[in-house]
Amino acid sequence: MYRTPASFLFRPLAALAFLCAGCANLRPHESPRLDPATLDRRVESLMARAHVPGLALAVIRDGRVAYAKAYGERDTQRQLPLETDTVMYAASLTKATFAYGVMMMADEGQIDLDRPIDMMLAKPLPEYEKYADLAGDERWRALTPRILLSHRSGFANFRYWQPGKPYDPDGKLFFYFDPGTRFAYSGEGINLLQFALENGAGIDVGDYLGTHVIERFGMTRTSLTWREDFAGNVAIGYDEKGQPLGHKQRGSVRAAGSMDTTVADYARLLAAMVRGEGLAPAAHAAWQAPQVRIRSERQFPTMGVADTDDNDGIALSYALGIARYESPRGLAWFKGGHDDGTNNLALCLARSRDCVLLMSNSSNGESIFPHLIEATLGPVCFPWYWESYVPFDHPEWAAPDASHAPCRRLDEVPR
Repeated sequence: MYRTPASFLFRPLAALAFLCAGCANLRPHESPRLDPATLDRRVESLMARAHVPGLALAVIRDGRVAYAKAYGERDTQRQLPLETDTVMYAASLTKATFAYGVMMMADEGQIDLDRPIDMMLAKPLPEYEKYADLAGDERWRALTPRILLSHRSGFANFRYWQPGKPYDPDGKLFFYFDPGTRFAYSGEGINLLQFALENGAGIDVGDYLGTHVIERFGMTRTSLTWREDFAGNVAIGYDEKGQPLGHKQRGSVRAAGSMDTTVADYARLLAAMVRGEGLAPAAHAAWQAPQVRIRSERQFPTMGVADTDDNDGIALSYALGIARYESPRGLAWFKGGHDDGTNNLALCLARSRDCVLLMSNSSNGESIFPHLIEATLGPVCFPWYWESYVPFDHPEWAAPDASHAPCRRLDEVPR
């Protein structure tokens, strides 16, 4: 049930120091000492320089929340402060939550990660209206929970937003490649797994995550759909120019991204995840195990971008609902969450169980994330370019001929 692809076994980890350019000169093998006053000054300075109206941050040390604070405003027009219990859109942090719940289902024996959804559903997938586009293409029968969680479905991110094409509300769902053969981030694949669980395994995903994750970890201001009691303290999203985008009130559970949460709530979940709480040790290890190596230059667009060897030194891969790589301090795993007016990141170091959670109500938030990662965890070779986190003060690093090596230090002089 919890197997790791053979191609990832017996990897010579000792070679990382030579493959990861610059890692040999990195100083610490532990996270920086947490000095709240210094961190606060750093965050506030970065926000002002990068025009980020609001940001919430949590730091986890050895699997426990050590610090959580919100900065700036949740509503700039009314000058309302962002607070640690302000409801913010989780975006694709929902996917990591869902994946952790799916691992609980597997651990309980309710599902088998390698059982094709063909064997779960009562009728062929194309006979369901939502998936009628797949009629005549039998490749859907190869899809399994493992393939869908590791983004190897063969689908575009969403059917209405095909790679290289403008938004099309009538876009069709189809396979770009054979399932299981490569990585391409796909919200469609995550939502299909939810569909299979609900229509084949008889598991209500909203109810299951509500009891097994949200209630279990004390996430009192978190929901997979909008709650009216959120309205009194909710973050408004802002675009790159500071224009308000509002806060969508999502009425249906979508495993790919319908969750509202707070930095305090999600920090509790993240701490539990890095501890492995709720999973047997084997299931926790399997959740983090690499399923497919990633060699795309960037995560988005999901297809049609060039391959690169920039991230070979850190063995950038996808596990089950989370990305992972080999940092100078061992296994690191992460999940971002992005939408217009929402930028989020959860990043954890498995060995030390140290994490940072960053949540912003601004489309500019990601441009300060590399700085905040170094400020809280130290130089951990995060693949910032693959995640499109080009530092606001180094726009030249986005150029095709720039160095995109993940171990590049932020204090380097531009070439």
